[in-house]
Amino acid sequence: MVRRLLMLVVLALAWAAPARADDISASARGVVRIVTIAVVDDEVVGFGHGSGFAVAPNRIVTNAHVVELADRYPGNVVIGIVPSEGDKSYQGKLIAIDQQRDLALIEFTGVRLPPLTLYTGAPGDGEALIALGYPGNVDLATARSAADFINPQSPVRSQGGFAGTRTLQGTSVLLHTANIARGNSGGPLLDRCGRVLGVNSAITRADEGDSTFAFAIAGNELAAFLQGAKQPFATVSVPCTSIEEQLAQERNADEKTRLDAEARARADAAKSASEREDALSQARARNIIARENHMAGAGLLLVLGALALGGAGLLLSRDRRREAIWVAAGGGVLMLAAVVLFLTRPGFDESHILPMPKANAGVAVPDQMALGRMTCTLVPERSRITISNIDKVELDIGADGCINGRTQYAESGTLWQRILVPDQDQTVSVLVYDPATRTYTSTRYLLSSEQMAKARQLRSGVELKTCSADQAARANLAAQQQALRAALPPVYNEKLVYSCSPAPSGPPTAAAK
Repeated sequence: MVRRLLMLVVLALAWAAPARADDISASARGVVRIVTIAVVDDEVVGFGHGSGFAVAPNRIVTNAHVVELADRYPGNVVIGIVPSEGDKSYQGKLIAIDQQRDLALIEFTGVRLPPLTLYTGAPGDGEALIALGYPGNVDLATARSAADFINPQSPVRSQGGFAGTRTLQGTSVLLHTANIARGNSGGPLLDRCGRVLGVNSAITRADEGDSTFAFAIAGNELAAFLQGAKQPFATVSVPCTSIEEQLAQERNADEKTRLDAEARARADAAKSASEREDALSQARARNIIARENHMAGAGLLLVLGALALGGAGLLLSRDRRREAIWVAAGGGVLMLAAVVLFLTRPGFDESHILPMPKANAGVAVPDQMALGRMTCTLVPERSRITISNIDKVELDIGADGCINGRTQYAESGTLWQRILVPDQDQTVSVLVYDPATRTYTSTRYLLSSEQMAKARQLRSGVELKTCSADQAARANLAAQQQALRAALPPVYNEKLVYSCSPAPSGPPTAAAK
């Protein structure tokens, strides 16, 4: 077991070197080169290429004009899909085309690509936009042979600004200044968070020194095309927050939390000091009364004892010896009691006169309201949303970190944590539940195929899959999860923060793993 943990740590350290995951690089992994090869009598008579991007693991969107020959001559034109990662290309099949919108949908098999998400809002004036694709002028300058067009390589990234909306041949388009060329056709136009705003399709002519502008088919046209093709796709309506802005917000929130905690600590200290002073004053008053009562009682007993001794002497003078002895003995007892009562009077030591604290003071009591079935609602101002829907999440939380009765979360300080590494998707999710604040967080890292392979290698050492009461197994799980967490890039792509509250009775709506 120790050897296995050491191996996990070594793997984590070896994986920690790659740079942070950024949103555009994550989207680029779903961008492909599309190649069309026209064949007549087993002889290649035509060759074309463009760009495309995944809207599902095995479905690609591109321009209709990129695959127009395949639509017109399906028996003579082969469509090739060349991913940005890996070492293979794949044959595609045209399944939907819209010449009016200049959009097409291609299906292929052999590998699963990370789908891009469509942003349903509109870009702001001058907003920075990024185009991804395979410009032909770059290919002409760098390609050494035709094989270079079917070898996987990362797409070219160019940045520009949003210049407005127009209508091009009856289709809504976005006008922008990102540099694109022939070959970029069908590639995505992205916002800073890597969400699709449109599909690059054309450029203006730059005659006599005119500036060049580019056209991208607008997102609403893309959505209408995909809906008509009955192709599901992911959408996000929340405006982009850059990772720098998000991290700054988190630092400000952490600082505010720290200052609030310090203020609460000072207030608690002042309240405690005031309560102590009040208790001390009351204790002093009770102490003075008790001391005076002791001294008054001692004085009274002393007087009674003296009177008894005087009476004994009077009896003795009258030759009543027996009665005198008893009266003298009683007087002696009274005087002894006076001395004892005087000596046992309360002192003025404040450490002894303060009341004892209650038995449960300072003992943390588990918050039972943080356990059981919970409904968790997204907190947008604390979240960075890039690819996911923002539905409510239903959790059933056990006191031992068993979530929904099937997934064991690991202890991480006062938190419960589980890192999910799927077999097919290229997303690692870090799920954390904080019982103290009833906060559920899902942090997602969009990784390359190489990074995912290393993550799955680390995950293979995690033996505890389901809920367990075995303390040793859960401790081992915690160590393994920490090794996996340490291997993730320093910056995430998406962070969803939920505030949880006890769920109403009735069937759950959606559940987290």
